[in-house]
Amino acid sequence: MVISKKPLQIIAATLIAFLPLISIANPSQDSTAVHVEAAHTTKAAATHEEHAETPKDLKTEIKEYINHHLLDSYDFNLFSWKDDAGKEHHIGFPLPVIVWDNGLNVFSSSKFHHGEEAAESNGNYYRLYHNKIYKIGGADEQVKLDEHHHATNAKPLDFSITKSVFMMLLVGVIMFFLFTNLAKSYAKNGGIAKGAGRFFEPIILYIRDDIAIPNIGKNYKKYMSYLLTIFFFIWFLNMFGLTPLGVNVTGNIAVTACLAIITYLITTFTANKNYWGHIFWMPGVPTPMKIILAPIELLGTIIKPFSLMIRLYANIVAGHVVLMSIIGLMFIFKNWLGSSLSFFLAFALSLLEILVAALQAYIFTMLSALYFGAGNEEHHHEGDEHH
Repeated sequence: MVISKKPLQIIAATLIAFLPLISIANPSQDSTAVHVEAAHTTKAAATHEEHAETPKDLKTEIKEYINHHLLDSYDFNLFSWKDDAGKEHHIGFPLPVIVWDNGLNVFSSSKFHHGEEAAESNGNYYRLYHNKIYKIGGADEQVKLDEHHHATNAKPLDFSITKSVFMMLLVGVIMFFLFTNLAKSYAKNGGIAKGAGRFFEPIILYIRDDIAIPNIGKNYKKYMSYLLTIFFFIWFLNMFGLTPLGVNVTGNIAVTACLAIITYLITTFTANKNYWGHIFWMPGVPTPMKIILAPIELLGTIIKPFSLMIRLYANIVAGHVVLMSIIGLMFIFKNWLGSSLSFFLAFALSLLEILVAALQAYIFTMLSALYFGAGNEEHHHEGDEHH
């Protein structure tokens, strides 16, 4: 039996909805694109200095902040401010930088000073440029650029614990302890969940009874662990993306691509012979059409995970961009009417984003189950096609 506490849920939803509004106080997550774009030719250095002295309008600053928020970074930057002398102070915490450059080099990202200085490790010097690490010759040397403003310095192999990697590890640890305790509570209390398990138990049962069994069939059990993992992994990451931590993990196409590839590999290697028979030699179809349809069906197996990747990535990125753009309007209007309207619109959109966070996890899980079900579909005789 699940005890519903609606007032507490409403209060929690309201607090979570307000969290994205706080994130406008965060500094740019990656200052490297602004502070380190100095060239090593006289012309490029002069251009950089000219841009640095030119004040940016508010719209440009908001646009840059949104772009930087969507990127990954090597530290968590919660907020910042400028003192009377114009010096910028950052509040946050660094993450470990791990690079392979003729040996393993491990150091703290605080050495970069938010992209303003070079970092030294074992006699090697590195500098950030457009949120990537490049090797340089000395502490005072800048990243060299070609005529197209592309870095020409060597890039070491980067295995760093970035903000996105840290959040994925954190969500993994949370899921491990959460569901381990849920399993223990079942054993101790005769199959009855206790504590936080009372909230998650109906979700688990829903995934089993309304997603896995109807779409996969009798072989659903071997896919349940993956379906549960992928649902809660995406859901928790999406919810963290609505906090002032400024994380945008599922809005990173590399992350969604990996998730989609895992679904594709599981579908491919667990599919039965009937699945491949319908792709390469579709029953009940004239032979000339079988030859034409075979490559189309084979291409469809690749398009399916591609659509999984794009759908999750595009929806999360769009939500972040729209929400932060609306919050930015409060600073553009600078009057009680426009700012108030932007605030309430951002508040309403924040509530919608909470729904979208769970909805995107549900859609990814549902489509994965559909693909698994197609791979395990039982054989139908050609005479049964018309029934």
